[in-house]
Amino acid sequence: MLYEHARLASLRLGCEIRRFAVEVGFRMTSKKVAILTGGGDCPGLNAVIRAAAKTAILEHGAEVIGIEDGFEGLVENRWRPLPYLAVSGILSQGGTILGTSNRANLFKYPLEEGGKTVFKDVSRKAVENFKAMGADVLIAIGGDGTLTVADRLRKLGVPIVGVPKTIDNDLYGTDQTFGYDTALSIATDAVDRLHSTADAHHRAMILEVMGRNAGWIALGAGLAGGGDVILIPELPYRLEAVCAYLRKRRDAGKRFSIIVIAEGAKPAGGDVVVRQRVADGAEPIRLGGVGFKLQEDIERCSGIESRSVSLGHLLRGGTPTAFDRILATRLGREAARLALSGSDGVMVGLRGSEIVPVDFKDIAGRQRLVNPDHHWVQVARSVGACFGN
Repeated sequence: MLYEHARLASLRLGCEIRRFAVEVGFRMTSKKVAILTGGGDCPGLNAVIRAAAKTAILEHGAEVIGIEDGFEGLVENRWRPLPYLAVSGILSQGGTILGTSNRANLFKYPLEEGGKTVFKDVSRKAVENFKAMGADVLIAIGGDGTLTVADRLRKLGVPIVGVPKTIDNDLYGTDQTFGYDTALSIATDAVDRLHSTADAHHRAMILEVMGRNAGWIALGAGLAGGGDVILIPELPYRLEAVCAYLRKRRDAGKRFSIIVIAEGAKPAGGDVVVRQRVADGAEPIRLGGVGFKLQEDIERCSGIESRSVSLGHLLRGGTPTAFDRILATRLGREAARLALSGSDGVMVGLRGSEIVPVDFKDIAGRQRLVNPDHHWVQVARSVGACFGN
């Protein structure tokens, strides 16, 4: 009974919205927009869903549906309507109301057959399900993996507009991704908190953060938090240089040091630390543990007592910052407008202060990594930070 009341209320609100749209001169359309979130979760996903859905409903009178758990829901035909009430009140929520999956590569989809996992191309089934939903266009919110799959799906006849998402900030074609600012704020707060315990015990405290092959989170947190050593994938470090720097600080009367290290950082001539290998994942390896490895190396190399902590998935959770809420809302709005204007094969991105469309072909196979000469790197060096090289 309660569900029925809510459904009727939503229908009535929909009618009122359509009447309001006509009165104020908004275009009305019979189009249907589908939205999905793929890959890892990220603060700000719900803000994009909300903005895209509300823009489609209020400005275009379009119907909106949400595909559950990313491309997995497209394969398994799991979706639900997203009326106005369904996306109201979710701006500040972390995660995604639609769910997500980072194992749903349509062209290498894991299936169980005879007690074993096999990989098959299920893209045709996904196209058939999309058409059966009656949707005209898909808004795909995700990182490089999601958008790569989206581009291939688009070539099979599904019109797609992409929205870049990742805490790693490594997507090409946009100056910044939503989720990064929130992750950076969490990491910076962690650095601040480590200062007091490092000072009390006169230790080297190591903070390991996510980022895969990109060092944006480690670089930003190290710069904002006053990290003494910042180690990122783009600048392979020498253990001897790090230890010499720590000993120099100790000899100068600095009784503690703060080290921020990206999970993908590695020593010169060495390799990344792999936490787990995943046969059916979007990424064949999962990074993690480099901070604990560095702790052992520093104690052996310098004799300085060290401790390590990894933030891991804490960086993905919680309420998005004001910056991420606004950026996500702007991206969602523009994605809906492009989708309902007939655009296809474009991603919305931040360029300077503007939200602009970026062609998929201009971002395919490219990552936005930290340039070793980036201004943030230069500033960190100027205030005494060591990059171990």
